Amino acid sequence: MTPRPAALPREAVVSLSTTTSAIFLVGRILFVALFVVSAQGHIANHARYVTTARGRIPVPYVAGWPVGAWLILAILSIVLGIWPDVGVLMIAAFLIPTTILFHPFWTFSDAAQRRTQRGSFFRNISLLGATLALFAFLTTIGPGLFAITGSLFSLR
Repeated sequence: MTPRPAALPREAVVSLSTTTSAIFLVGRILFVALFVVSAQGHIANHARYVTTARGRIPVPYVAGWPVGAWLILAILSIVLGIWPDVGVLMIAAFLIPTTILFHPFWTFSDAAQRRTQRGSFFRNISLLGATLALFAFLTTIGPGLFAITGSLFSLR
């Protein structure tokens, strides 16, 4: 058994094939699906989100349509490939406070509420992991052939 090289040489990962680029585009579209629904909810139910945010964030107003607009910009960035690395960082910036401030399962004594909040907390943690993996991929390998600008950052 021959040892595997620690990493592929840079020349091997310069560009993605058309097939790989298409698969990655479909993956980017599927990744943002949950955030499309979330953005729509933040915009359509602005007052409900502001009420929920009251006492949890300094300016509760931003929890409604401004967060929805933020998510739409991130979604478009990721899907269209307009600095998609920035788009995934925008999603991460949404997930971190949302997870900690709005899904603190450890504060619930009711078992059903605790389970629901725990599920939401760990779903967001998983999504945060996905954003970090996407960021690493996008900044080292790039978004592939189906992107308007490519990545802003390079971690090569």
